[in-house]
Amino acid sequence: MNRVSHLVHAEYAHQNGIFGKGVGVAILDTGIAGHPDFLYRRNRIAAFVDFVSGRNGIYDDNGHGTHVAGILGGDGYCFDDVYRGIAPEASLISLKVLDAQGNGDTEDVLRALDWCVRNRHRYNIRIVNISIGTPCEEECMENVALVEGVEYVWNQGIVVTVAAGNNGPKPYSIAAPGNSRKVITVGASDDEVAYIRRNEVLKNYSGRGPTLECIKKPDIVAPGSSVVSCNAFFPAVRGMHYFSNRWNAFYTVKSGTSMSTPVVSGAVALLLSVYPDMSPREVKIRLKNSASDLGFSHRRQGWGQLNIKEMLNRE
Repeated sequence: MNRVSHLVHAEYAHQNGIFGKGVGVAILDTGIAGHPDFLYRRNRIAAFVDFVSGRNGIYDDNGHGTHVAGILGGDGYCFDDVYRGIAPEASLISLKVLDAQGNGDTEDVLRALDWCVRNRHRYNIRIVNISIGTPCEEECMENVALVEGVEYVWNQGIVVTVAAGNNGPKPYSIAAPGNSRKVITVGASDDEVAYIRRNEVLKNYSGRGPTLECIKKPDIVAPGSSVVSCNAFFPAVRGMHYFSNRWNAFYTVKSGTSMSTPVVSGAVALLLSVYPDMSPREVKIRLKNSASDLGFSHRRQGWGQLNIKEMLNRE
């Protein structure tokens, strides 16, 4: 995370006392573990709802959701703030819509989106992070329903960030619901760095635009390869020395646009903590006008790479 924070200039916000305090971010994913980076300084897990099994009590039987949450809002407690997330004082609302294998149903995602709208005032939900998606090779009813679902949330005044997917580099490879015209679709800025998934080496994986409807996507990119963040399967803590002596057990490495998306969500939390009256459209324009051009085509980089310093300063 220290590498990611440097690349997107998150340290500028932190040095100026901007940490996303109180901004609620709903994370639709595999759940969240009771990691010290979310709980020890202050319990910032504001809510947890299990749409898969209906269980009570926070848990993450896959690990993906905890890693995403750490990128967005972990506070780095376990290792001297080195792996601190982008918005370490944001409130985290974990909505479990994927099972232990990372699979899920469209209906559960739609129920979670509706829950976000109904509970947005209770938890100050300003952002919904969706680091999941489904291939969009042809129009189908499920993809249409997902797009309609995220646009409904957007129309209620909640910023929605969605992963571009890992099916690049061919064109038209943006995943649903990232193919929505309204939401902020996030690609990986460093997908030239190869990583291994299920014994397959992936490189230049970030979903490329345009969409099948010829909408320009992605909107913005952020680092997503080899990102160090919270490990859901950390050992039982037997003493404070564990944090310093076994720091590597509390963090793990993952890659993909799933990791890029919470970088942008965290940045939006920083922005909304300073400018709480901004609408989703105003947030999107601010991101567009402050992104750093990487010199690639729009179908690969969108507006460019997230630049938090410019985002906070540009009018």
